[in-house]
Amino acid sequence: MIRSAAMAILLATTAIAQAAEGEKAKADPAQGKVLAETICVACHGVDGNSELAENPKLAGQIEEYIYKQLSNFVPVGDKPALRDNPIMFGMASTLDEEGKRNVAAWFASQKLAPAAVQDAAKLPLGQRLWRQGDHKKSVPACAGCHGPTGAGMPAQYPRLAGQFPQYTATQLKAFRLEGRGNDPEKMMRMIAAKLSDAEIEAVSEYAASLR
Repeated sequence: MIRSAAMAILLATTAIAQAAEGEKAKADPAQGKVLAETICVACHGVDGNSELAENPKLAGQIEEYIYKQLSNFVPVGDKPALRDNPIMFGMASTLDEEGKRNVAAWFASQKLAPAAVQDAAKLPLGQRLWRQGDHKKSVPACAGCHGPTGAGMPAQYPRLAGQFPQYTATQLKAFRLEGRGNDPEKMMRMIAAKLSDAEIEAVSEYAASLR
């Protein structure tokens, strides 16, 4: 009887501790907004709808993806940052783990104001690459990871629908040159290495057109 009671208390205590840990880990978008208003606003806007193509739109982006990128801008121990960006290092390094999660939750909860297509003539090629890929080059369809509508798949594959085409193209070219290296298993680096400038720009325009 005593042993059973002790076991019951132990299980109850464990459950309470786990619940408390879960509450502690839960992100707070309201706190994220406060941080966005002080740290992120100049480049990304308070609601994540950047007005400059050099700075990505974060509104509606996948929460886990935003958190991963913020973490990747900061070195861990004696290892260099997975994403080398002095500006973002300066911003992200001011956030602790809770802050990163809160900011990610805030931007993810916002409504995206989609970017406009810059060159509609490139859409047919972009659509073909997005939906079918290029078998001759062993380039898979973008939709396989980023979804038919560009909504992305948590947590590794970001939403690309409505993103500035210039920004998407810049990132693809960075992957191609291995200037950006935080893609799992070098997936994006291997794909981008097989794409020409024209193909990169076309698929970036098509991604911007998705809703």
